[in-house]
Formats: sequence, C-alpha cells, structure tokens
Amino acid sequence: MNNTVRPSAIAAYEDWPAYVRAHPRYRAGTPASQEFADALGVPGASAAPQVEVQWEEEHDGVTTSQLSWQLGFGPRTTGWLVRPAGSSGQLPGVLALHCHGGNKFGGADRLVELPDSHPSAAAARAGLYDGQALATETARRGFAVLAHDSFAWGSRGFDLSTPPWRTGAGLEARRAQWRQDGVVPSDADLYNAAAGIHEDTVAKTAGLLGTSLAGMVAHDDLAALDILAGLPGVDAGRLGCMGFSGGGGRSLALAALTPAIRASVIICMMTTFESLLPAYLDAHSWLLQTPGLWKLGDWPELTARSPAAAFLVQYALADQLFPEAGMRQAHAILENLHPADRYTGAFWPGGHVFTAAMQDQAFEFLGRTLGATAPLPADDASHRIPSSPQGPHS
Repeated sequence: MNNTVRPSAIAAYEDWPAYVRAHPRYRAGTPASQEFADALGVPGASAAPQVEVQWEEEHDGVTTSQLSWQLGFGPRTTGWLVRPAGSSGQLPGVLALHCHGGNKFGGADRLVELPDSHPSAAAARAGLYDGQALATETARRGFAVLAHDSFAWGSRGFDLSTPPWRTGAGLEARRAQWRQDGVVPSDADLYNAAAGIHEDTVAKTAGLLGTSLAGMVAHDDLAALDILAGLPGVDAGRLGCMGFSGGGGRSLALAALTPAIRASVIICMMTTFESLLPAYLDAHSWLLQTPGLWKLGDWPELTARSPAAAFLVQYALADQLFPEAGMRQAHAILENLHPADRYTGAFWPGGHVFTAAMQDQAFEFLGRTLGATAPLPADDASHRIPSSPQGPHS
C-alpha cells in the first residue's frame, strides 16, 4: 500500500471551497452585469471586513498607510492607501490594480513607494511602469488611491513551500536548468516559477467550484472597492479604477460588474478574442481566458455592460502580447459602441510597457472624469483613518 501523503494542491486556501458553496453568487445591479458576473462565476461577498492600519507615514508629498483585512477565506489581504499629504475634504477614489507580470511573489507593492521595497517590486516598476510607482504618482495628482494584493498574489498567494506534485515536478525541472546555467534563484524567482505552473491548478480548482481565476480576482477587487468607498475622505460617488496588462483586464471587469465605477483605464489589455487565435493564445494567463466568456460577446463589447463608466484604453503598437490588427479592430468596435465622451482610445509607440507619458494621459483622464483638484492643506485630522496601534514598518 502506498502511504505517501500528498501535499495540498491549494495550501493556505483549504477553506476556499466552503466559502464558494456558502456564497455562490455575486448580486450585480443590472441584468447585463449579472450575466457577466455569472460567466466569471464571481462569488458573493461575506460580511464587510474590518480594516486595520499597520503603519502610516508621510513622505514626498503623500501619506501612505499600510492596511490589512481578512476576507472570508484564504490569507489576510495587504493593501496600501496613498493620498496627498495634508489633504482635506472628499477626494475622488481610484483603485490601482496590479498587473500579472509573471510575478505572484508580490502584488500591489510594485505600485507603491515603500520604506523598504522588495527587489521584485522594484524590478517590476523598472521593467513595466517606466520606473514609477503608479499608485503613489496617482495620489500626487489629487486622488485617494487604494492598491491591494488580489487573489493569488502577494499576501493573498498560495503556500507553495511544499508544492503539490505537478507543480513540484515542474519546479524541479526549472531548478535543474538554473543549476546547469549557474543561476542562484532568489526567493521571488522560486515562488514565481512555482506559481506560474500552479496557476493551472488554481484555474482547475476554480472551474470545479463553478468560478474562475478571473472571477476570484474580481471578488477580491469588489471587496477592495467597497473598502475604498467607505474610507474617510473618499467620495464614494467619484470612484475609478486603473490597471496595466492583467490589471487592465481587471479594470474592465470591475467597471462591467458595478455602477460604482465612473472611470476605467485599461492599459495594454484590449483586443479581440479572435485575434489571439492561434498564435497569441499562449501568451496570456487565465485572467483573460475564462472558459465560455466569448459567448457574451467580444472583449471590447464587454465594456457595454458598464452602465456608468467612461473608458480610456491605451494600446501599444509594438505590444508583444497583442497583434496590432486585433487592437485596431477592438478600437473600431469601441468607437461604435460608445459616444466620444465615454470612450477614448490612444495608440502609443513601444512595447508592453506603461510609460510615464501614458501615465500622464491616464492621470489627466481620471482628473477630468472624476473631478480631481489640487489637494488643500488640512487644519484638522478629520481625513485620517481610525488606526489600530502601529507596528514596525515592513
């Protein structure tokens, strides 16, 4: 008899199946949004989580607070609220959505200037965001910005210290290649290699539970949006979201799921589904490729399910992950779907990168759409978040 004990395939998330059974369906506000939510299999929400402040500091024109909250399953979420230092009154709120990037060791930390930034976050900023911390730069333009780790990333990652069998076999092959090449992998390299293989297991589990990777990420994003809307000093009537690459897909999904989103910025994540077949399909993760989603319409057509948002879509003409013909086809569909005041499409030179110039356009769009103004000094602390005792910076 084989008495070998197999490691958990969903370590740190053993309570995930029970949560989905208890909260099987997100309730959207419109039939169009509900159809989309059901296609992704977005679970319903549990009770609103209690938000704790881990630390807060002011630096270079912004106040950054590290927050945490516990959703109904899996590890505790870490997020960062960044707002103009000394701001008073109600600010428009923006949810900054981190990319996939093949980097699940971290999450939203790549979007925030932190006292002690992990090298993997710094590398992501340098390689994908033109060296800028997106959430921090957005806050400097007069917004309250929340950036959070979403399902399967960063603090919400799976425990792969003892990888399940299929993941372990793939990781050992990668280790062998590193040894042959004389490479000493970092902790982030090891985790990201395992997580890349493990994503298939996560998607398989999600499908078995009647959801999807995109649906689970949307669940976490909706919870974060509710948290942002309820924070002191945030105007819940002026909310937007912004994301690059996989974060762009999340930005589209969030706008299609809730009328609370008034502005959605989608960067380097727009094309037609058909244009990905057959050559580009393998370039993308399960975030874009939810089984059966095409039955609802093409990727750009999903924006029509948003009842309230204005969209800025930025395309990179030399994007390695999307063919130019597909991007231009999507742009034409979007122009036909939306009036000029609801859709702006911009084609930029270069590859799959969110450049500083592209970010400036995104900031201008969000400011115009959500009504951001230059922050004014505060005479009191009415804008501060009720805080738990502060711990050490991390």
